Amino acid sequence: MNTPLNEEELQRLASEYVLGTLTAPERAGVEQRLPGDALLRGAIDAWEQRLLPLTALAPPEDPSPQLWPRIASTLFTPKAIEQAGGWHAWWNSLAFWRILAGGGLAAAAALAVTVNLQLQAPNGPGYLVVLVAPQDKAPGWIVQASSKNSRDLSLIPLGPTAVPQQKSLQFWTKGKDWGAPVSLGLVQPGQTLKLKLDKLPPMQAEQLFEITLEPETGSPTGRPTGPILYIGRAVKVM
Repeated sequence: MNTPLNEEELQRLASEYVLGTLTAPERAGVEQRLPGDALLRGAIDAWEQRLLPLTALAPPEDPSPQLWPRIASTLFTPKAIEQAGGWHAWWNSLAFWRILAGGGLAAAAALAVTVNLQLQAPNGPGYLVVLVAPQDKAPGWIVQASSKNSRDLSLIPLGPTAVPQQKSLQFWTKGKDWGAPVSLGLVQPGQTLKLKLDKLPPMQAEQLFEITLEPETGSPTGRPTGPILYIGRAVKVM
């Protein structure tokens, strides 16, 4: 019997499974749990729907004629088919189709972010955060930290955010062992914000990021006071 997962473990596994950032043993462990873990299946489905809009950011491009033969030669070798129990077992394998669906979504999402945002980090992002609206889980912003220097942070909008008059958007983060969130400054709707986190500890997996609605000049207390508009946790991607 699978050991029950708490909410934090459930969301971490589901999000990293969809993004394709789990190690091979972790991914295999998730796939072993799927048939008997409805909560994990539901969390994975929710993350797929949450990240699906990112795929629309990348312009369509026809694959080369060599792409499918290359995929087929890798996946459908005689040894792989024999170990799986034949073609019928491959075709009816839930795990197999989840790998294709989840992997395709993660690749498309990563490509969409890369193409649309023209990321310049030489080694790609080291951490990625998808900030989603708590109510409907719609993605609104991307947080990217370079693998070369995780203190270089970019907050990138995926679309417009309506801000009432005399209000502002404020960006926050909180590490696992921090006592309280730390303000990263005010955010202009629809504009990218680039920061250097020289006065904060290095970025870590599961680090919390959020955007709240605050008074026009920012929170008067140094802590979030308004409603959370977008929230997410950091995933190490490279």
